[in-house]
Amino acid sequence: MNFNEPHLDYAGISPLIALTVGICVVLLSAVFKPTKRWAPGLTTIALAATAGLLIWQWDDPKTLITGALRLDDLAISISLISILTAGFCVVLSLRERATEEAGSGEYHSLLLGSVLGMVLLAQATNLVSFFVALETLSIPLYILCATNLRREGSLESGLKYLIVGSIGSATLLYGMAFLYGGTGATNFAGIADGIARNGLDGDPLILIGIAMAAVGLAFKTSIAPFHQWTPDVYQGAPTPITAFMAVATKAAAFAVFLRFFDVALGSQLDDWQPALAALAAISIVVGNVGALGQDSLKRMLGYSGVAQAGYMLGGVVVLSESGTSSLVFYLAAYAFMNLAAFAVIVGRERETIFGDDIRAVRGLGTERPLLAWPLTISMLALAGLPATAGFIGKLYLIEALVEGDYTWLAVFIAIGTMISLAYYLRVVAAMWMRPETEVASGARPVIAGASPEADPVDPDAGSRWYIVGPALLAAAVTVFFGIIPQPLVEFASHAGAALFG
Repeated sequence: MNFNEPHLDYAGISPLIALTVGICVVLLSAVFKPTKRWAPGLTTIALAATAGLLIWQWDDPKTLITGALRLDDLAISISLISILTAGFCVVLSLRERATEEAGSGEYHSLLLGSVLGMVLLAQATNLVSFFVALETLSIPLYILCATNLRREGSLESGLKYLIVGSIGSATLLYGMAFLYGGTGATNFAGIADGIARNGLDGDPLILIGIAMAAVGLAFKTSIAPFHQWTPDVYQGAPTPITAFMAVATKAAAFAVFLRFFDVALGSQLDDWQPALAALAAISIVVGNVGALGQDSLKRMLGYSGVAQAGYMLGGVVVLSESGTSSLVFYLAAYAFMNLAAFAVIVGRERETIFGDDIRAVRGLGTERPLLAWPLTISMLALAGLPATAGFIGKLYLIEALVEGDYTWLAVFIAIGTMISLAYYLRVVAAMWMRPETEVASGARPVIAGASPEADPVDPDAGSRWYIVGPALLAAAVTVFFGIIPQPLVEFASHAGAALFG
């Protein structure tokens, strides 16, 4: 018997190689004393090299590793969003207590490991690579959520994410087993062929597999009613990691959501499309209503993320080029909107006694206008007000839904947007219309809303470049793409054409 080795396109897998080498180098940097402080710089170099290798292959689609992966503009665009978010996370993690507790090398190598999973997930076209990528993404995040070892909330969030994430992964795996059992294939295209060849349209085995796979992905993307872990984990995790999870995890999971349901399950459209539309509507309602009573900014953004996931799911529901393009546009805009908000929260957590409570931003417009403006822009953009990328993104999603005969879901987006104004504008009002809160500059007193486990106060944290810089940059990009959206529209349209063109 002759053994034929599989062909490896080293140019195609070069981004994966760059990330893998980066993980090893960053982890080893923690071993040697002279290089212990190099981890953030080495991580940034690894991310930049990966981004460069991905951009180099833009508009050059190729199938990799015997059909297990597909490198096209959809995978590249989603990978770039994840890498960008990780880059922001590296900067926001400077002087972060969790980085010191876990060890800088270990912390940053785990971050790169999760990015590797996201890049793989965006390219996955096979059930095996799909599941391996999802676990490669998730396992480092379970640890990163618990890296602030002195805070009970951080350990609790890591444990909750581990338990709920494992349930989601198990559910997804069961769904995959049903699909493989019915079709005899693991490749997405092979599953579609198996359904057609074996006459399995509407077969209970396939329908159960689709339902369980959708539930597993709903856990990962924080879609209601599978969102219960989100507010608790967002609040307890170190804030830079919360920012990374809020954006990058959604981007990678929605990428495989699109590819899996289009390529493998497109023939079952009439079965799963109404169910996903109902989940999107539920998520919009639950997320917006849940955010109304939140005083914790991170919990509020957690519930906001549930509602935003409902908006994004609309791009999957219509299963069209315009739906995919609008989803990628919104994911990119969502990245900048959220990163601006989380950068401000990081600064206020470090310089006030109130942590992520809304009292921490009271009077911010007077005290720290360079932080108040990015948070204001972020809140207005998340609410979908004009002259922001959030407004353009929602407009494109609504247009795609109307074209796809899901006007009722577009109405849900409009109603959800109106409800969201109540909690987004509450934050804006606290910054600009409330008196300034006195900030302690020593040890934290044990008062309502302040934890005795929390980090010591740094009165100048909100003026440091690694807080102000990312906040201003993300806010500026949010406004830029709200006024001149065309570059981001073209970026997103390439992703839609890669899947449907």
